[in-house]
Amino acid sequence: MEPAAPGTPRPRDPQGRRRAIIEAAAHLIVTEGAAHLTHRKVATRARVPLGSTTYYFSSLAELTTAALHHLTRQNALWLDRVRTALAQHHGDPRGLCDLMAAYLADRDQVATDFALTAAAAEDPTLRPLALAWTDGLTDALSAHTDPDTARAVAVFTDGALLHALLHDTPLDTHALYRSITALLSPAHGRTA
Repeated sequence: MEPAAPGTPRPRDPQGRRRAIIEAAAHLIVTEGAAHLTHRKVATRARVPLGSTTYYFSSLAELTTAALHHLTRQNALWLDRVRTALAQHHGDPRGLCDLMAAYLADRDQVATDFALTAAAAEDPTLRPLALAWTDGLTDALSAHTDPDTARAVAVFTDGALLHALLHDTPLDTHALYRSITALLSPAHGRTA
């Protein structure tokens, strides 16, 4: 939803306004971190009156949680793509590696995932949201290998995400393939 220009009256759209507030909060969490979120910053970003943010979200914790749920839904879409790639390649890691390389090259997506992780590190009640990615990837991989190996690959991708944040050049498909193949080797005979 594109925010209206300042001073432009908006038609009454409570759901649209709430969505704009959540999207603004999500953007600020990704760019500044959850610890820096304020109702005022969100209102400015969403181009809504300050009172709107407190009307829809009485506390920053409630607003932060709604924004993180929004970010988690974006990750769920990515996990659907992983499941599709694994199925199309019959468990061969090439499809996953191609998708992972594109994902790691998307700075905004990497920053989003890091924001989820950082928020969960600060507030343990948010941990299930951050773990949805690792648990979802482990589940997707478990259809093609044993659960321990699937978890090892998921943990590796968490490290690859941090690597992408800290380096100008994320791991490429070849590096991902070598690493993931090495992790899968003990279980290779059990892949689907």
